[in-house]
This record gives sequence, C-alpha cells and structure tokens, in this order.
Amino acid sequence: MTYVDGFVTPVAAGDREVYRAYAQKVSPVFIEYGALQLVDCWGDDVPHGQVTDFYKAVNATETENVVFSWVVWPSKAVRDEAYPKIMNDPRAMPNADMPFDGKRLIWGGFDVISDVS
Repeated sequence: MTYVDGFVTPVAAGDREVYRAYAQKVSPVFIEYGALQLVDCWGDDVPHGQVTDFYKAVNATETENVVFSWVVWPSKAVRDEAYPKIMNDPRAMPNADMPFDGKRLIWGGFDVISDVS
C-alpha cells in the first residue's frame, strides 16, 4: 500500500509563481529517490475558522496564503530510505530562494487507509 507525506506551509500571497517554480525545481529530486507523485496546491477556498484552520496551523499572517502539498511513495520503507538522501542532496537543500519559512511548515507521514478513484 502507498504511503503519503502531507505538508501545509504559509507562503506570501504574491509568491504563487515563485513557490511553483521552487516546487518544480525540487520535485525531480524526490522522484529520483522513489516518490511516485508530488502535488502542490495553492489555497483558493480556505475558510478562516473560529477555533482552528489551516492559517492558524502554520501561524500565517494576513499577507500569506497556505499551500497544501503531498508526496506519494510506493511504501513507507521507500520513503524512509529516500529522505536521508534527499536531505543530503544539494539540489534539495534549503537556501535563500525558498519561498516559505520552513519553521512554520507542518508535515507528517500517513498510512493510506482508503483510496477511492
């Protein structure tokens, strides 16, 4: 069964294309190390909640939008083997052109329990 890493991160509202370009630059590294698919989604209809919401989860400011992303892996084992390689690959290293604050990115790994197409 596949394994999924999910991410939510705040990005400056005007940096949609900057983020897209960054994702396009880094995604091939994940694919090279075994990822099956990477998807990055720009918040379009993301309501502000009274108790919690995506914005609060990442401490987004009023000038930021949220990006919801996921990486699909063939298995957790492939993902666990790939991440040290990705984190040491210079093409994926955090640098000045990262269009988000990595300290406010939230992520987690998830077992797929239902997949309906």
